[in-house]
Amino acid sequence: MSARVAIATCAGEDVDPDSPLVLAALRELGVVPSLVVWNDPSVPWDDFDLTVVRSTWDYTDHYEDFLAWTTRVPRLLNPPAIMRWSSDKRYLGELARAGVDVVPTTFVAPHETPVWPSGDMVVKPSVGAGSRGAERFTFTQRDRAEVHMTSLHDAGRVAMIQPYVASVDDEGEFAVIFIDGQLAHVMNKAAMLNAREMDRTRLYLIESMTPDEPREGLLEAANRVLAAAGASDLLYARVDLVRSGDTWLLMELELVEPSLFLTHRPQIAHTLAGAIVARLGTLSSPGLA
Repeated sequence: MSARVAIATCAGEDVDPDSPLVLAALRELGVVPSLVVWNDPSVPWDDFDLTVVRSTWDYTDHYEDFLAWTTRVPRLLNPPAIMRWSSDKRYLGELARAGVDVVPTTFVAPHETPVWPSGDMVVKPSVGAGSRGAERFTFTQRDRAEVHMTSLHDAGRVAMIQPYVASVDDEGEFAVIFIDGQLAHVMNKAAMLNAREMDRTRLYLIESMTPDEPREGLLEAANRVLAAAGASDLLYARVDLVRSGDTWLLMELELVEPSLFLTHRPQIAHTLAGAIVARLGTLSSPGLA
């Protein structure tokens, strides 16, 4: 019997342009893949040999439901524990204490007093995706930053405050993408927080991405992040880094549902499909019994 693999997404039309590539690559390897909505109550998750989380990009709007769902689905990748940990950016504090170079971050829960950077800053929720809820302010706009922070608190969110890293305007962010712990490719993401508000309230922000190559020290920095997080052997991972002088700083470690930008390098879809099939061989599941 052919193995059945669920590719978990969210509701909507053509949500993720990577999905057709992954489905086609899996079919070429003899797998029967299905693109399924993670919170569709009619989906028989037990019938799948493996469920791979990919474009569940509305999960922050249903956060507790999503975390509960991850614990109910058998044979889920990435694993539920790592998803819970990496879905809340307070992990940045843990990684900083472990010696990882991160963008300096202050977390502010409701009724706590913030510490404001001395220059441009970013205020965003600690649980968020696709730059939704992230706003950039100058130091002279601190009143507006406080209003935004209060709006996050009123929504029950923990706010996070970071200095705006100026190099993003000149050279962007670097997304280092790993499959099975091995470098797959590198993408460069142009500055996001200069976009108009009407663009940044979408389910996800349409990103300006360009294929890139590892700059000096970039891959080493990304691997240090994965090692510190115990994430070097996951099915997929994305490490988002920015440059500050000669140092690479961690912006985010994406282990839940990161875009892998497969349309820019379609051959990587076959790499991912092969890694999924390899994982199937290590699992006890209905179609493989």
